[in-house]
Amino acid sequence: MAWAGLEGFALGGGLIIAIGAQNAFILRQGLLKQYVFPLCLAAALADALLIVAGVAGLGTIVKSNENLLFYVTLGGAAFLAAYALFAFARALRPQALEAATSGAKSLKAALAALAGFTFLNPHVYLDTVVLVGGISGSYDGAARFYFTIGACLASFVWFFSLGYGARLLQPLFAKSSAWRVLDFIIGAIMALLSWSLISRAFA
Repeated sequence: MAWAGLEGFALGGGLIIAIGAQNAFILRQGLLKQYVFPLCLAAALADALLIVAGVAGLGTIVKSNENLLFYVTLGGAAFLAAYALFAFARALRPQALEAATSGAKSLKAALAALAGFTFLNPHVYLDTVVLVGGISGSYDGAARFYFTIGACLASFVWFFSLGYGARLLQPLFAKSSAWRVLDFIIGAIMALLSWSLISRAFA
């Protein structure tokens, strides 16, 4: 059961740690020390909501059908393998994460912007609802619960670390070499998770 939680955490962390508008926005607000706690909380809760929705909906449907479970597990493995390849490709051509020097004028504006970065991004639904929700169907009972908790916890750890550690992280991730290392680690994690799913599908 503990291993399921670690797998959920690794999957959630690997999916969320990427250069994108949402992460850049949280980083920027962290640098400016503007609305850091509510924004980090909102971002993490939004991810958790989508993950739970995927587990409760798609995960339940997948779990109830053995054939569907088999193909979703293989599909998830293929997706993670492709994700690993993309991460390795990014490691070969790393970019730097730049944060703007101006922040949102009000908390309402900041939350609205964050909602747009989160819910208007089609990849978030593929990552959280479809991928995490579908893969959760391969776990039983308590293991499935721990997997979900692990995936949700990864979002909380990442966003609060990014928001409150912004002043420490920004100089580091302004260097392309840091993203090269991070993307390589993400690629390795995703490759291992893909292999784990393939092994589970044919077990």
